[in-house]
Amino acid sequence: MERISIIDLVEQIPTEADAYAFMERLRWPDKPICPHCASEAEHRFLAPENGSSRRTRTGTLSQRRVWKCRDCKRQFSVITNTPFHGSKVPLRTWLFVLFEMCANKNGIAAREIARKYRLTNKTAWFVTHRVRLAMETLPVAKPMSGTIVADESWVGGDPVRMNAKTRRRLDGVGEEPVRVTPSNRPHQHTAKTSVLSLIETRSGEVRSKVVADVSGPTLRKAMAGQVDMNHSHLMTDEGSWYNQLGREFLSHATVNHSAGEYVRGSVTSNQAENYFSQLKRSLDGTHHHISKEHLPRYLAEFDFRYSTRRLTDTQRMARLMGQTAGRRLSYKRVKSS
Repeated sequence: MERISIIDLVEQIPTEADAYAFMERLRWPDKPICPHCASEAEHRFLAPENGSSRRTRTGTLSQRRVWKCRDCKRQFSVITNTPFHGSKVPLRTWLFVLFEMCANKNGIAAREIARKYRLTNKTAWFVTHRVRLAMETLPVAKPMSGTIVADESWVGGDPVRMNAKTRRRLDGVGEEPVRVTPSNRPHQHTAKTSVLSLIETRSGEVRSKVVADVSGPTLRKAMAGQVDMNHSHLMTDEGSWYNQLGREFLSHATVNHSAGEYVRGSVTSNQAENYFSQLKRSLDGTHHHISKEHLPRYLAEFDFRYSTRRLTDTQRMARLMGQTAGRRLSYKRVKSS
């Protein structure tokens, strides 16, 4: 698909019917596939009566492009069984939001989406979370292998600025709060959330995960489902929690950050450091505050953009549409998470 800008997108989808046709080219570059039975037969297109809209069973006119499956006889459209299914937000708006979230390196805040596209704050927040759900790594994704860079970081407010009430809550009711200073920042007394990121150096793919703590058993459990340890080499910093875990890899090389060593030959963890640098600048500058409950979806968003950084914005949108099938998210589910 040709490379486009936001201006090109506005010109190509002046109507809802054009938006449906454009999304069909993203999701089905060859021909429509039934989302109900996965049939690739020549499905019947229910053409609009006047070329741009069709009358529904309730008598209203709709520009939604609808197909009828040759095999299961059910009707479907390009948004059936996707995060956009059942949404009352115009598909044109969805495409603009998709483009913005795929193209903006620092992400885009829900409040900005609300202002730009005439949505309520609640709707804009829900829309962005549904897009982030589509950006998550597919459950059937192949385990990473080769040379893996692993590093951990903490996301959230600085413990030095934590008020006494919050410290008391973290330490336990009735206990005296621990005094945290710039030179003494014990992570067990912090509101920060630990994040583990794994980067496959060959493909440049990154997978990040919120972890309960930074310890050997916890990190091993987080890595087990993502990395083929028996066929991979591990590169980390000098963290002692990687020592036992590193023995399960073909090799384990480290750099000593505390001694000012960041690169030794081909051994480095700079890829992970660069990723965390971009992540933290964006979270702080764009979103300002993110709860621990919703952090995994934000990580999925930044993982997706980082892993597809060599693609054009249009190719990234097409990649995103290719992994939307079966991903539904209700407001009740996202609100309670």
